[in-house]
Amino acid sequence: MVFSAKTFVRRATAASLLSLMLASCVVVEEGPGPGPRPPRPEPGPQFCTREYDPVCARRGNDRQTFGNSCMADAAGYRVIRRGECRGGGDGGWNGGGGNGGWNGGGGGNQQFCTREYRPVCGQRGGSLRTFPNACEADSAGFRVVDNGAC
Repeated sequence: MVFSAKTFVRRATAASLLSLMLASCVVVEEGPGPGPRPPRPEPGPQFCTREYDPVCARRGNDRQTFGNSCMADAAGYRVIRRGECRGGGDGGWNGGGGNGGWNGGGGGNQQFCTREYRPVCGQRGGSLRTFPNACEADSAGFRVVDNGAC
């Protein structure tokens, strides 16, 4: 079988056109379409610094003083102003018998204190004890009564 140049050009053109037509085809699949997005994961525990920058926060009708805005957010409260809450609420930072949410608002939460050395004198009942900082005293259940060693 002998191929002429004319036959070769025709077959090459036909093959090129067929390739071009097949390349431009789009397959459409009828189906349910994309499903709903998976739900977002629940936020995990939030870790806050022990920086003391008090804020007054509210959740519903409950107002409470927190050590900082991160702690208020972690407890589900909305910050309404800087500084301790006045009147109502928990009575302010270490006032009115509360710790102002310093340990995250729950009695059983573990506290994480910095290694900062600013000694304080703490009191629990009739017992006085020196702590390296106010956070350590609070963690041990002592109320700070004075700056410096006892």
